[in-house]
Order: sequence, then C-alpha cells, then structure tokens
Amino acid sequence: MHEAFLQGTKPGLFITGTDTGVGKTLIACAIAAAIRRQAPGARLGVSKPFASGCRHDREGLVHEDAEALAHFADCKQPLNVINPIRFSAPLAPAVAAQESGEPIDWETLGRSLALLERESDALLIEGVGGLMVPLDPSLPRYTVLDFIVAVGYPVVIVARAGLGTLNHTAMTARLLKHAGCRVAGLVINGYIVDPIETDDPSIASNRVWLEKLTGVKTLGVVPQVDPVGAQPEHGRIDPAVLEAVEMTYWPDVLGPPRVAGGRKRIGR
Repeated sequence: MHEAFLQGTKPGLFITGTDTGVGKTLIACAIAAAIRRQAPGARLGVSKPFASGCRHDREGLVHEDAEALAHFADCKQPLNVINPIRFSAPLAPAVAAQESGEPIDWETLGRSLALLERESDALLIEGVGGLMVPLDPSLPRYTVLDFIVAVGYPVVIVARAGLGTLNHTAMTARLLKHAGCRVAGLVINGYIVDPIETDDPSIASNRVWLEKLTGVKTLGVVPQVDPVGAQPEHGRIDPAVLEAVEMTYWPDVLGPPRVAGGRKRIGR
C-alpha cells in the first residue's frame, strides 16, 4: 500500500476543515506567513496534494490554492510538486479521477512529499474538502481522513464561526481522535466581534462550546473581514487575519509524523 512512502521525519502540520469552503487555504496561508515571521530563515514547504476545479494554463492544470500557498510560504518548488494530483472538474478527487479516466498516481504524490520535505525544515499540508471526501476511485472508501492518518502529522481543524459549526466540528474532531490522529487545535474562521452586526446569535457562544464539545483548544479566532482581504490566491490577506493567527507561536504546534522518533524544532 502507498502509506509507506507518505511518511516523513521533519516537523509538519496538516490543515483540514469541517467541510469545503470554510477557509482552509486562507488559514493555511496565514499560518505559513506567521511561521516565516516567527522562525526567520526556516525553509517552509507547502503541499496541496489533491486539487480539483483547476484552470488550464500554458503549463497544464493549475490550482489557485497551490499558488497562494507557495506565495505566502515563499516555497520555491514547482507548482506540480506542491500540487501533484490535479483535476479540472470541481469534484471530489475520486469522482474527478473516475470521470477523467486518470488513476491517482500515489507514487508521484509520494515523491513530491519526499522532495518537499527534503528541501524544507517543516511542511504544511492542506487537505481537500472535509474528512470523508473520497480520494481514489480504485479505493472508494479511502478518504482524506485515511490520508491524514498515513501522513501522521498533527492536525489543525478550520471551522466556521456560525450556526452548524458545533455539529460539524465535533464530528470532525471525534473522527480524527478515533483514528488516532493528534488534533493540535481549532482555528475559528469568520468570527463576528460585534453581535449587533449579525443575526446569528450562536456566534457569541460557539467559541466556548467548540472547546467544550471537542476537548480541543482554540489556536486562533479569525474575525470576519471584507472579502477583498480574504483572497490569498491574489496575495491578499487582511492584517486582522494575520494578527489573529499570529497569536499562536506555530513552530511549537508543528510536530513530527506520529511514527517518527524524537521531536524536532524550528525557530527558537
């Protein structure tokens, strides 16, 4: 099976979300920017292993999330290394692969992760969709969750601030813990500070209840910002987002793959 060559030894972090559209890329890019400031000189690798909904470029399929991650991490590796598995159809990877007739090339993915790790001091990996998104049509029950387990890095969950987040976040955290993953913490995205500005009263209490329900600490509470300031694909992240994410010292959150021995550190 392919799990053997997905393992690395450098510190890293896997960033997942409660579902699609919660702001994983925004938060992943903000974490990358924070690490660069908190650990000057550290070589930070980034990976978006699977992406769908890619555009056709002169160099082939390109996904804006991979471009954004490369920019904010200052990662010099080619985009086809940062994002080795790409599809044009905006579908789950397994579905897109089946419809296109292209098998998932796990060996290429493994080589990409190995290269990124070899050339970096730490590695951030951003998932696709939520935990139960299928990745391979030849293995219909193999999901993002299984991939996270194979990689072995601690996991940050990006969650919405509003109504419905308690259920989605609690299920995500429980699945990760049941699978033996280390859940490093939550980042709540889109928090509205002034209750007068929202008709969703759950936002005021969700922040506390998310920790009660999951037993997972909150690493960041990111305020809702103007959409222009939430476009990492165009190199734009509102300073309020960056400030909220930088409240955590991320080099301490990074960890080695679960099977690796000894904790390695970057920074201090």
